[in-house]
Amino acid sequence: MKKVLICASALFLFGCGVHNKKTDYARQYMQTITSDELKTLLTVVASDEMEGRETGSEGQKKAGRYLIEQYKNSQIPFPKGADSYYQPIPAAYLNAKYKENLPDSENIWAFIEGSEKPEEIVVVSAHYDHVGVKDGAIYNGADDDGSGTVSLVEIARAFAQAKKEGHGPKRSVLILHVTGEEHGLHGSRYYSENPLFPIANTVCDVNIDMIGRHDEFHNNSNKYVYVIGSDYLSSDLHNICESANQKFTQLKLDYKYNDRQDPNRFYYRSDHYNFAKNGIPSVFLFSGTHADYHKPGDDVDKIEFDALTKRAQYAFAIAWEVANRPGRLIVDKDGK
Repeated sequence: MKKVLICASALFLFGCGVHNKKTDYARQYMQTITSDELKTLLTVVASDEMEGRETGSEGQKKAGRYLIEQYKNSQIPFPKGADSYYQPIPAAYLNAKYKENLPDSENIWAFIEGSEKPEEIVVVSAHYDHVGVKDGAIYNGADDDGSGTVSLVEIARAFAQAKKEGHGPKRSVLILHVTGEEHGLHGSRYYSENPLFPIANTVCDVNIDMIGRHDEFHNNSNKYVYVIGSDYLSSDLHNICESANQKFTQLKLDYKYNDRQDPNRFYYRSDHYNFAKNGIPSVFLFSGTHADYHKPGDDVDKIEFDALTKRAQYAFAIAWEVANRPGRLIVDKDGK
């Protein structure tokens, strides 16, 4: 009996050691996501030079080339099975629903291959398009969704550094910058219908859209984030979102817009929805709308980089936990 207890104790201690190391690594690599780097990236992505990043425009393509340059400089490859950082989307597809005369465009992807379960894919997504130029005014979209766009670059770098130093992730992470969100979630819909990796192997989508400012309901603090959809398909994902925040970021998790009766219907209005409708556990991180939503005043100088950094770190922490847990997320809800 004594011998069994000693072995059990040793096993418990070893297990705790592994758990603590995983937590320590998450915290270590989370801290590589910094306000300074986010600001450097966003100052370019949401500059007048990008001309509002309208879907398929030269400004959007220029922004895309800048993103790819960051991945190349950080030695983060495009996914296995692809022949470039682009997933081309033809104009015919983009215009099939609403006939808006959009030109060809592209999703952009980068990839951190998993060390133990590389065939299982965790997607981290954000849209990099915005609404372009109207009546001579450039709509820079620093928050919508420049904030999510640059967060993806920093999250990719954090995972890549962890991999380089021999600390994961166990599952592969697909960084997915989608186009055409402003015109009807076209880029994410195209990926869901033409996935590089089987949808059946896609474990989760962590989607980031507008996390750089505060809204009218949080005038006294930006230490919050709206969490939408985490519990619609998987109690595992919801529990991870809660525990990752408790361990790493201590934000106020606001579920105001998670209500299925929410008249804003935000759950259906960003790119995670094209994963969720296919049964993939998905969470949408969001800081709400503001006076400059879809207006030319959505500029870099109004971004609250302390809040952006903390929310980007939170997104990384969720993806880290999903990518490194022993089993894939269990789908135990019907999403309704």
